[in-house]
Amino acid sequence: MKLHDLRPDGGATRNRKRIGRGTGSGRGKTAGRGTKGQNARAANGGLRGFEGGQLSFLRRLPRMRGFNNRFKVTYTPVNLDRMGERFEADAQVTPAALFDTGLLGNSKQPVVVLARGEIDKPLHLQVHRISKSAREKIEAAGGTVDILPFEVNRNLPRS
Repeated sequence: MKLHDLRPDGGATRNRKRIGRGTGSGRGKTAGRGTKGQNARAANGGLRGFEGGQLSFLRRLPRMRGFNNRFKVTYTPVNLDRMGERFEADAQVTPAALFDTGLLGNSKQPVVVLARGEIDKPLHLQVHRISKSAREKIEAAGGTVDILPFEVNRNLPRS
């Protein structure tokens, strides 16, 4: 069997209706468009979005205000309870290490450590940002925190 031998099953396809080809065809004269009216005419069916004089859907919606800040830095949150599960005591926790353990989806994004959960082993963190309570918990467990610099690209095009 070759590709050109393949045929659809019987009844799987239907022939298209040839409309406007005489009254004997059953689809002649008005060709399924009814009698008179805007939709029976040959021209297009009116303006896009026009709803017959009713206030259109697009005009009913509020306009979006404000702007998008192109310098906004979005930090990826990581909580202490997840770190405690994935790292051994005295481990170096960097964005690359967080990425390797699956806690971070993208190693290039800046990381913020949040204080959900408890931690009982000393960890040595190198992150871009940390909450005050998370820092207290890490230092109480005997760990250290170093803040990494994060450079924002200020040469982005105007939006």
